[in-house]
Amino acid sequence: MEVYTVTVATGTTEYSGTNNYIFMTLIGEKGESERTLLDNPGLDFCRGAVDQYKVTSKEPLGSILLVRLEKEKYFVEDNWFCRYVAVEPPGEKQLLTFPCYRWLIGNAKIEIREGTAKTLVDDSSAQLLQHRKRELQERQHTFRWVTWAKGIPRCVDAKTEADLPQDVRFDNEKRSDFEHSLHYALLELSLKKLAITFGKSWSDLDDFKRIFWKLRSPIAEYCMDHWKEDWFFGYQCLNGSNPRMIKKSTRLPENFPVTSDMVQSSMPAKTSLDKELKAGNIYLLDYAIMDGIPANTIKGKPQFIAAPLCLLYQHPDEGLIPIAIQLEQTPNLDTPIFLPKDPPLAWLLAKMWVRHSEFQVFQLLSHLLRTHLVIEVFCVATLRHLPAVHPIYKLLAPHLRYTLEINCRGRTQLISPKGIFKRVVSTGGDGLLILAQREYKVLTYRSLQPHFDFSDRGVFQIPKYFYRENSLMLWDAIHSFVSDMVSLYYRTDQDVQKDPELQAWIKDISEEGFTEIPNFGLSNKLCSKEELSTLLAVAIFTSTAQHAATNNGQFDWCAWVPNTPCTMRLPPPSDKDAVTMEMIMASLPDVGQSCVQMAITWHLGRAQPDAIPLGQYTQAHFTELPALELIEKFRMKLKEIEDRILDQNEGLDLQYLFLLPSRIENSITI
Repeated sequence: MEVYTVTVATGTTEYSGTNNYIFMTLIGEKGESERTLLDNPGLDFCRGAVDQYKVTSKEPLGSILLVRLEKEKYFVEDNWFCRYVAVEPPGEKQLLTFPCYRWLIGNAKIEIREGTAKTLVDDSSAQLLQHRKRELQERQHTFRWVTWAKGIPRCVDAKTEADLPQDVRFDNEKRSDFEHSLHYALLELSLKKLAITFGKSWSDLDDFKRIFWKLRSPIAEYCMDHWKEDWFFGYQCLNGSNPRMIKKSTRLPENFPVTSDMVQSSMPAKTSLDKELKAGNIYLLDYAIMDGIPANTIKGKPQFIAAPLCLLYQHPDEGLIPIAIQLEQTPNLDTPIFLPKDPPLAWLLAKMWVRHSEFQVFQLLSHLLRTHLVIEVFCVATLRHLPAVHPIYKLLAPHLRYTLEINCRGRTQLISPKGIFKRVVSTGGDGLLILAQREYKVLTYRSLQPHFDFSDRGVFQIPKYFYRENSLMLWDAIHSFVSDMVSLYYRTDQDVQKDPELQAWIKDISEEGFTEIPNFGLSNKLCSKEELSTLLAVAIFTSTAQHAATNNGQFDWCAWVPNTPCTMRLPPPSDKDAVTMEMIMASLPDVGQSCVQMAITWHLGRAQPDAIPLGQYTQAHFTELPALELIEKFRMKLKEIEDRILDQNEGLDLQYLFLLPSRIENSITI
């Protein structure tokens, strides 16, 4: 009789434990153990428990290949989350770890493999090869592609989050917090609306302070005090929620007829617009993508959209400042060029219109499309084509946590025909989809790689571009980490080429996920270790650092509504001299719209209570020492980056801490 000591770890989150029957069978190369009911005196499989049992076999099993777990109902159904199983064979000191990290729901049976990462060519056992094949067949049946809307990346086939399997759903605490926090924010702001008057315009800009109650932040308060200042406008172009819009301009667009005389007052006396263009100190924000987007109608009232152009100058003393704004793409008598020397209210309203376009672009394009929807493609393809034992699955799994559910909720609650965007945002309704489709047509794989992105935009020389400096440090750390991991499991480029699961994965990404985008620039084959490393770095960087850069500061920059208004209720001004405070207040979101803007940006931008920081892997998918050493090396590098960013920000009134590794989530969960 052979006696195996097994350790079973139950999940640590709420409702992970079970009072149902749990059976275990060890499957070895020479046979199977007894089907054993795991039952110790007292309670078994409590939340967070690590229980030990004995499993017997009449004959030696040889190498343990699989662990079979079965759950059967005892009186009432009680789901169970298993973290891992550890097996100690008789007479051996080596402990074999079998990662699980899955829910057993109903009368369930699953088989899990020992944790050493292996590609398909590393497996020779017919039993293990069949297990890989069966696992992927089941996953491909569960996770299917669907086209939610034409002209954007495809997504998982789930009408709501309830259609997703439990393994990719929010944990109970996450679900409760997500729903409670939104209700809390909306309730608080409902009280504010009652205290003011719902649907009413504000009287003056100071009225917006009346909704600055509990929902506030140091940056939001700083924004409230400095939002009118030109340097602060420029700062947000570099370090706000949409830091990837600004481009260097060596010549002015033909549809933006700014003359040197117009902007000379914004420059030192000894220079000129032409000289500064040649010197590389002129930059452009061009919202041409907004041109012609249909505007929303809210409660029967039409909203308005502009497609501004904004010229900025890197002033030697004042920093990056706006020097000219045109609110439409076609210049004419009704489309004046606004300048800092114009009447103060006219210049202020012009900047508000730019920031209004900024709200649409950062929420729908930089945030939703370029992080959430891009990463969902990787998520679905990974689940469909990489078994749990595959090293690339193990590498990516922590960076895909909760993404499918938050995206399903986004499609049903934010951007749906009856979602929050339709209620308060000027691009709500048809506009947001048309806007996303336009961006998707020009989306490139190259632009998702920060070195190329900064180079192509010509922005390497702008000082105090903290987003650039921090994201490049993080990209280099991530790329180095994944390159080391790839080299651990693929010795040569040929090993990459000969991995059929990996090739099926990239084919699914490029042909099924990123459809209708011929110029995206991602091949349907992986030919080298470097190609694989770069693709993995893109996936991890996008799901962590890039998402943090666009998501985490949205309450800070949008809570003071005049700084980044979600909608505009009057058309862009056509006469500089006609701009009054009454016109500005009638243009900005009303009381109700402002309250919802504050609530939703706080809800989405706040730190998540169950956040797992970048580089922290609470689920130990890798078990072998070389991989664990690389993870530890990555953590040490992130700690260096953390210390460097903190040093850079010491003493600054306005700190840029959105890309502190400790504040970056390991995946897109909100």
